[in-house]
Amino acid sequence: MIKFCSLYSGSSGNSIFVSSGRTKLLVDSGLSGKKIIEALCSIGEDPTEICAILISHEHSDHIKGAGVLSRKFDIPIYANEKTWCEMEKAIGPVSVKNKMYFDTGCGFEIGDIFVNAFPIPHDAAEPVGFNFFADNKKITTATDIGHMNRQLLNNLEESDLLLIESNHDVEMLKMGKYPWYLKKRIMGEKGHLSNEVAGKVVAYLAENGTRRFILGHLSKENNFPQLAYQTVSNILREKNIDIEKDIMLSIASRSEAGKVVEV
Repeated sequence: MIKFCSLYSGSSGNSIFVSSGRTKLLVDSGLSGKKIIEALCSIGEDPTEICAILISHEHSDHIKGAGVLSRKFDIPIYANEKTWCEMEKAIGPVSVKNKMYFDTGCGFEIGDIFVNAFPIPHDAAEPVGFNFFADNKKITTATDIGHMNRQLLNNLEESDLLLIESNHDVEMLKMGKYPWYLKKRIMGEKGHLSNEVAGKVVAYLAENGTRRFILGHLSKENNFPQLAYQTVSNILREKNIDIEKDIMLSIASRSEAGKVVEV
C-alpha cells in the first residue's frame, strides 16, 4: 500500500506527501517550512519522520521551504545536478550529507520505495516528474508540463494514481491581465498544461487502466477548480467514461491538505 496526499498544489506553492508506511517522502516544498509542517500535522503525520525531500525543479513554488525543513529535521534533499546548481543559493546551506543527487531517467531507492525521475518539458534547468513504486503499486506526479509527448505518456501509463497538471483555461489566460510575454510562456512548449490537454491525457489513461486522478497545479489567475473539473469531465463523457463508476477524479487544493488516498 502507498499513501498519497497533496498538501498544497498551485502556482503559489506545491508539496506532496508519499508514504509506504515505513518510508515517508515529500515531493517539493514550495511553501514556508511552517506551512508544510502544519499540513503534515493536519493529516496525522510527524514531520520528524520524513525520510527525504525530492525536488522536481528549482522554481520557487517548489523549493521555498526545502532548506528550512532539511536544516530543522536533518532531512536529505534529492535533486539532479542541474537543479542543485540552480537552487542551492535560494534554499540556503544544506549539510553535505543531506545533499543527494539522482540522474534523470535512472531509478533509485529511498527506503522501500523505488523512485523513477523522468524528464518533463518545462522552462527549468532539468525538470522532472516522479514515479513511486511500492507493494506492486505505482503513483505518479507530473506537473509543470509545457506539452504532452510519447515519452512522457510512457511514464504516466500503468499508474494506480496520477496527479496531473491542469493549470489553466486557455480563454481565461488569453483574456486575462497577464502581459503577453507571460501568456506566451505559459502556453508555450515549456510552459504549463491546459485543462483541455489534461482532460485528453486523463481520458487516454483511463481507457488504458488508470482509475485514480487528481488535477493539480491550478493557476489562481487563469483557472478555478470547478472549471478544471468540468472541462476534464466533459472530455471523459465524450469518451463514455463514467466519473462515478469508472474512475476517481478530484482537485488538489492550493491552500490546504487534501484527502489521504491509499492505493
